[in-house]
Amino acid sequence: MNFHVLTLFPEMIENGMNTSITGRAIAKGLLTLETVNIRDFAFNKHQKVDDYTYGGGAGMLMQAEPVYLAYESVAAHTQGKPRVVYLTPQGEIFNQSMAREMAQEKDLVFLCGHYEGIDERVLEEIVTDYVSIGDYVLTGGELPAMVMMDSISRMVPGVLNNEESGETESFAGNLLEYPQYSRPEEWHGKKVPEVLMSGHHANIDKWRREQSIIRTAQRRPDLLKKADLSNKEWNFVRQLKKQWKEEETK
Repeated sequence: MNFHVLTLFPEMIENGMNTSITGRAIAKGLLTLETVNIRDFAFNKHQKVDDYTYGGGAGMLMQAEPVYLAYESVAAHTQGKPRVVYLTPQGEIFNQSMAREMAQEKDLVFLCGHYEGIDERVLEEIVTDYVSIGDYVLTGGELPAMVMMDSISRMVPGVLNNEESGETESFAGNLLEYPQYSRPEEWHGKKVPEVLMSGHHANIDKWRREQSIIRTAQRRPDLLKKADLSNKEWNFVRQLKKQWKEEETK
């Protein structure tokens, strides 16, 4: 997987991505990271890439030409027209299925805006995906780009030490991850569930599945609509909701 980031702050991307799991994956050659400073393509000695907006309004807008030239510098060495993700609150909300799908790409370009955004004309020219990481506004696209790259990286074979973990953690199958425990067996009077120490893998898997369903129903009931549950599991969910409702009315 080759990540290319068009940004005004390449050091921010590099410092964030060259650490922890993604840093090790880059060192191993499983991922590559190219940061392109949009200011390098400005046509003035001060490397200014923004200007006032037509029609008035507060703030400055990133100009089309420096962004386009930065994009062209990447597209020149990719196979065909690369997929370009523009990080914007106006985009589709990023999720695990998008991470899994994007991990199939050979090259991904992330366009990080700043100020009041980017001239619409260059967005129309190069952007293939408009993506948001949530309904709030950030200073720029660098943090969302790193969030997406971190999530996508986990789906690339070999990046995680345990390849299974990328599929069994939160949001796999639209269910949240089950509770997990480590040593000691008792801490602050709280004991590790006995089933986890039983060595009976079928019972452990059953317990974990039930806990994932319970946790999702409690914390993210919206995900259950997309979850692949059996009829028995749906009955289990209905029983849980009935029980919780009765407890609320007591």
